[in-house]
Amino acid sequence: MRKTNLRCIGKFGCMRCPSSSKHIDLKRIMVKLERFSEEKALVHEFGKYILEKQDSALADNADAVFNIAISGGSMNQALYEGLVNDKDIFPHIKWPQWRIFFCDERLVPFEDPQSNYGQFKKIVLDPLVHQGDQLNLGPTVYTINESLIGGGETANKKIAEEYASLLPASFDLILLGCGDDGHTCSLFPGVEYNYLVEEMARKVLWCYNSPKPPKDRITFTLAVVADAKNVAFLVKGPSKKAIMHDVLIVKNSELPSVLVNEIVGAKVTWFLDDTAGALIPQNC
Repeated sequence: MRKTNLRCIGKFGCMRCPSSSKHIDLKRIMVKLERFSEEKALVHEFGKYILEKQDSALADNADAVFNIAISGGSMNQALYEGLVNDKDIFPHIKWPQWRIFFCDERLVPFEDPQSNYGQFKKIVLDPLVHQGDQLNLGPTVYTINESLIGGGETANKKIAEEYASLLPASFDLILLGCGDDGHTCSLFPGVEYNYLVEEMARKVLWCYNSPKPPKDRITFTLAVVADAKNVAFLVKGPSKKAIMHDVLIVKNSELPSVLVNEIVGAKVTWFLDDTAGALIPQNC
């Protein structure tokens, strides 16, 4: 594992390889980078990081809860391997105090393979049920209102509004992915998605024109991400090496993942495997 700090200066300007920095809103922004040569080490350290944030959120308060938001895709398998299937970490997860939300959700029935909740249930929750005494002591999971799916524009807007009403004032941890195009949540690059990326008043929006199927989704806005106490990206695989270079070295501010770095700054940690980070200099 190798740890690196990367700094951006100004909202749309940047420089590499700092010696030191502190968080000053949109002026001096440092993000943390952790790289791993083996996937097993990556998911284990990712699990340890989540456990650390859980313990911090629950410290000294028996009634506290751990508010966490997760993305879909490969995140589910990483959560299974790093939390449920890791014998060193699993016993320390206080599942009953977890409150789990989704950073974005596809507006499809839960049994559809494209449903983020459906895949999370299959890959993480269902195996968790088989871990003995966790059967009746699992996390609380907040889903969209499935009964409104397929109801058209008015229903889709209501799904977003209802989900926004469920969110906590701020999240203890938000777990994000980064697409090959630099999108995160369902915030996509391009002027046709500015209505999503530039929104800072509302917490959740209906995305009606996703470039990836299905076209109808809901997504957190950057306002939610900005208020989080901690944000972590998990990115792996050689298909991500070009976009990781654009995000962490070029720092192309047209990319939503770069905007997260700029807005959230020192609270952001990137977890990469060596294939995803292949174009990032080792000394940077």
